[in-house]
Amino acid sequence: MRPSTFRRLLNLWPPFLFNSIRLQTLSDDWSEARVVLRLRPWNRNYVRTQFGGNLFAMTDPFWMLLAMHQLGRDYLVWDKAGAIDFVAPGREDVYAHFKLEPSVVDELRQAAAGGGKVLRWFETEVTTASGEVVARVRKQLYVRLKPRAR
Repeated sequence: MRPSTFRRLLNLWPPFLFNSIRLQTLSDDWSEARVVLRLRPWNRNYVRTQFGGNLFAMTDPFWMLLAMHQLGRDYLVWDKAGAIDFVAPGREDVYAHFKLEPSVVDELRQAAAGGGKVLRWFETEVTTASGEVVARVRKQLYVRLKPRAR
């Protein structure tokens, strides 16, 4: 599937659509993504700031998706763990940027070449338009060559 088609479909996915999460850009080579979470009356928490579950949801699938498409069909890629550190209240729209560097993809391939599992952490900051950090999200990926490729 082309990244532009995937972006349109993901933006219609109910957990994103109903929570005002939008994948703004997805690079043609699956190396970079930008996401926005709009603050709306229906997705605020009790104190009228960004709901923490949505802050995590806006970042949840992207490291895995980028890695899957960068590594190719010979690799298993799964989310293994995740953590979020709430830094400041989100009182406006917030953004997350993901960039999977080619050197990291090469490291994952080399580490998985022997057939064993590879666990690697990735970090993303959720920021306001002015760059204020609202949250830091860490995701751990599990990467392994598929049995037929070992």
